Amino acid sequence: MKPDANSAASMHDLPADAASLDRRDWIRQAVTILGGTAVGATGFASAAAPVATMATAIPTRVVTSDTAVVETSAGKIKGFDRNGVYIFRGIPYGDTTAGENRFLPPRKAQPWTGVRPSTGWGPVSPHADRASWRNDEEQFLYQWDDGFSGEDMLRINVWTPAVNDTVKRPVLVWIHGGAFTSGSSQELRAYDGGNLARRHDAVLVSMNHRLNVFGFLDLTEVGGEKYAKSGNVGMLDLVLALEWVRDNIGRFGGDPSNVTIFGQSGGGRKVSTLLAMPSAKGLFHKAAVFSGSHIRQNTTEVSRRLAAGVMAELGLTRTDLAKLHQIDMNQLLIAGIAGQRRVAQGAPAPAPNWGPVVDGNVLPQHAFDPAAPAMVATIPLLVGNTFAEFGGGMNDPVAHLLTMEQLQAKLQPTYKARTGELIAAYQKVFPQARPFEIAAVITGTTTYRINAVQQAELKSAQAAPVYMYWFNWRTPVLDGRPLPFHCQDLNFWFDNIDLAAQPTGGTDDARYLAAQMSGAFVAFARTGRPTHPGLPAWAPFTVAQRNTMMFENDRRSGQRADPDQQARDLLRSLQKA
Repeated sequence: MKPDANSAASMHDLPADAASLDRRDWIRQAVTILGGTAVGATGFASAAAPVATMATAIPTRVVTSDTAVVETSAGKIKGFDRNGVYIFRGIPYGDTTAGENRFLPPRKAQPWTGVRPSTGWGPVSPHADRASWRNDEEQFLYQWDDGFSGEDMLRINVWTPAVNDTVKRPVLVWIHGGAFTSGSSQELRAYDGGNLARRHDAVLVSMNHRLNVFGFLDLTEVGGEKYAKSGNVGMLDLVLALEWVRDNIGRFGGDPSNVTIFGQSGGGRKVSTLLAMPSAKGLFHKAAVFSGSHIRQNTTEVSRRLAAGVMAELGLTRTDLAKLHQIDMNQLLIAGIAGQRRVAQGAPAPAPNWGPVVDGNVLPQHAFDPAAPAMVATIPLLVGNTFAEFGGGMNDPVAHLLTMEQLQAKLQPTYKARTGELIAAYQKVFPQARPFEIAAVITGTTTYRINAVQQAELKSAQAAPVYMYWFNWRTPVLDGRPLPFHCQDLNFWFDNIDLAAQPTGGTDDARYLAAQMSGAFVAFARTGRPTHPGLPAWAPFTVAQRNTMMFENDRRSGQRADPDQQARDLLRSLQKA
């Protein structure tokens, strides 16, 4: 691939004795020479360093050797080395969830003998197609990888700069999105942990777990004690994965006493849920919620209605419960979809859907209730969302042509007589915003920002700090029409601008911001504070100050004190009216 025009060097500028260097040292030298972000003594990348050309200038090198062998609690595994990062995929952290293991708490993985290959992704939880997968622009921007489904899906993946050493690196445990119904650890290119491991000297972990009817079918009412935890087994899978991290990550170069869980969208909701689960206490030490601050879970009334809907779809009664363990996987998936739709018909918004249940057992209460467990108070939190979320111009080639009159008409049915007042409030915050941008920020704030601020408010009353961000970087692709959308910030948190060039454009401006954001995130994981030399000061969020880091284009990122308070408070009051 041809080097970027701004490259500080070409491949011909590599040291003459490169051939005599250890291959991993050669890669690290090449990163520095070619203008990449080098890891310094602090252990995280400085965004002040050049960040323009590393990914495009260095060829990909893949090695499969015996140096990529690690012994886990269930047996030895062999991964591979890509550009100086060891990668292990599809490692079983739990037994199959099929047959008699359905709807029951997960069991540890069955031990194996010999060395198990761990280079390919394992199965993903069965889930339905998403309607948005059929939209051309979404396909282009998201670049989904759906993998293959199977009930032996309790698999974990690791990216690390070194194995079997004595260095204790921060461990970043990624929990994928897709609500509690779909998604996987390989779904988006942004999820690749190679750059976080290589550029920031960290260990990245991700996993698959049970979703939808497989993970959250609450059979306690019809099945008794055997199924007492059935409504939350998808979350118990995540607890088992965190136990695997505790027991094994030291041999992958990670520090089991410094684990940060983070997730986006549904993954953020899973992070919030883990904060309230006594069984997860001590398994993680920091948390981050990206565009996923929905802090309420299902009630037993809702979860049991969903279970009854599935039983009705299958024509089963409580005396037929054993048949649920024998039904074909795809038949059960379809029944779960139909049962959820049956229950949702005529129900007030938001419609009942699969997810964890506050059962007084696995999940005693919501994460940020006054009676929340003490473990929440000691966990530093990073929280925020994107500008537009699902309200940008994606899939709508004329979205940016919206007039002020059309904006008024679009919002009038919801906000009625106060529509003009609401538009004026957002024009004051964003005086240069076009009508379609005002519509987008109202959508993004309604769906995610209000909840993120509320979560930060609740968290700020506790001992550990909370840090808030608002992502407002604009992509140049599709003529800049897709405003900062749901998942777009993940390309920056993971420092994967070139892997995700279609949504980011692969620009130097994007790489610069990715260095700032990924550096801040790894600093947070390392120390509990998202500060580093390449980013302006970022103070904790408090109810009095409400500091918010604004991530922007053209190297304009910086902290502001509650930039949209009046407009957001007005919007919140109109929601309640």
